[in-house]
Amino acid sequence: MIRTGTDYRESIRDGREIHVNGERVADVTAHPMFKPLVDIRARIFDMAHAPETAAVMTVRGEGEVNAQANALPFSQADWWAKRRATEAVLDVVGGVVTRVGDETVGEMWSLHDCAATLNEIDPQFAPNIAAHIARVVRADPFHVSANTDPKGDRSKTPGEQDPDMLLHVVRETDAGLIVRGAKFETAAAYANQAFTKPTIATWGEGVLSPYAVGFICDLGTPGLKFICRTGFATRAPAEDYPLSNRFDEIEALVIFDDVLIPWENVLFHRHVASAMAMRATLHRYSAFAFVQRSLKFADMMIGAALFNLRQTGLDRLQGVQEKLAQLACWREGIDAHLTSAIAMAERSPAGLMMPNQSLIYAGRVFAAGQMAAMMHLARELCGGQIGLTPDAAAFRAPETAPWLEKFYGINDEWQAEDRRRLMAFARDLLNSDYAGHRLTFELFAQSPPFAHLAAVYRNFDWDGPLDCVRQAAGLSERVMGTATRSCADSPASRWFATERAGP
Repeated sequence: MIRTGTDYRESIRDGREIHVNGERVADVTAHPMFKPLVDIRARIFDMAHAPETAAVMTVRGEGEVNAQANALPFSQADWWAKRRATEAVLDVVGGVVTRVGDETVGEMWSLHDCAATLNEIDPQFAPNIAAHIARVVRADPFHVSANTDPKGDRSKTPGEQDPDMLLHVVRETDAGLIVRGAKFETAAAYANQAFTKPTIATWGEGVLSPYAVGFICDLGTPGLKFICRTGFATRAPAEDYPLSNRFDEIEALVIFDDVLIPWENVLFHRHVASAMAMRATLHRYSAFAFVQRSLKFADMMIGAALFNLRQTGLDRLQGVQEKLAQLACWREGIDAHLTSAIAMAERSPAGLMMPNQSLIYAGRVFAAGQMAAMMHLARELCGGQIGLTPDAAAFRAPETAPWLEKFYGINDEWQAEDRRRLMAFARDLLNSDYAGHRLTFELFAQSPPFAHLAAVYRNFDWDGPLDCVRQAAGLSERVMGTATRSCADSPASRWFATERAGP
């Protein structure tokens, strides 16, 4: 059943060993660097109970009320509902948060699709997969993802260097697996559990490997250590850095120092083929929620730039309008990929409804690949004052406030305080340490850019363009091998002939 924010806070007060900035954290729910995101995640839990948001945040299944984000998708309507729920969260919290569960839980649905393949390779863990997928829906944990290892020297195999550079099994016991190594995980220090699995790396040349292991890790397990990067919250006043102080999702290097993973939490083990099958479909669903954040980020950039231009009348200039149009095209392109991925959704091998795979993966490349350029364009439109404006304290100090009122006030509509707030927001969105971190996160959080392109390559319908050219050029069908489908039989053409026409 759905939990409350209080339930969540109590669940992570479990004595876990968290370190940040050389300090041992006594209470992750109260520490100033973690509290902002703990509060946001608690707010999301409470939104499922609040009368004004409960309908969009929940879904009824098997006699229970469950979180909309955790429910398996069986129809296009389910994806529209998930999109509305995410939009509601981002609107209520007033910013972009990514690793809050709805983006990471999609990896479990991919595991659901892989279950039959994993079962063929090694059937002993099939019941565990089904049990944990059901548990995510019913127990409503804060579920995150563990992918990236320290890796070490990537020119060497795991056996040629310190084996702990990739998480691996060191021995089997009656109680479960003993694992050693480390994973970088966003939000792990204040989450309940993580789907822990191999990174994109070599697992060795054999059929079996101690590095080919996937499991659900209870993040309160004894033996885990969380070494976190220093957060952006509290570094500078919230008035001057409103995003840094509220939306910094802190990463942790999670140390597995001979940690016991009970057998019931193991999802696959030893077989390299299992790891490869899982990695090939890992972001089949979660890419949608990831790309949806880019849409919100685009809206924030456009709004910050346009307000800065309108306050001084520069939005009337043709050159400025052209730059705004570039931002708008990027934003609308992201929206188009999200919308069409639902409109042309596909049935998965295990019977779930997937966003159209080619479109959602192409959308991820489109959104992340252009983000750096769009941020720079937004900086240009905002102008140099986002890097020059004094801090909030100067706008209040008796000796400086009159001068800042004079030079930052424009008219009755734009007084100095509103302009200061806008400059601070734009600076934090585009120029701050938080802004740079956010850009890097967008590039690498689900996998590096080359892997994004590889996903597009694997899912694009190459036969459609080939057959179009075959017909247009009058080539024989021999050049297509066994492919005989015409252009009219492409996924897009089928959608226009059926869904577009209506029931």
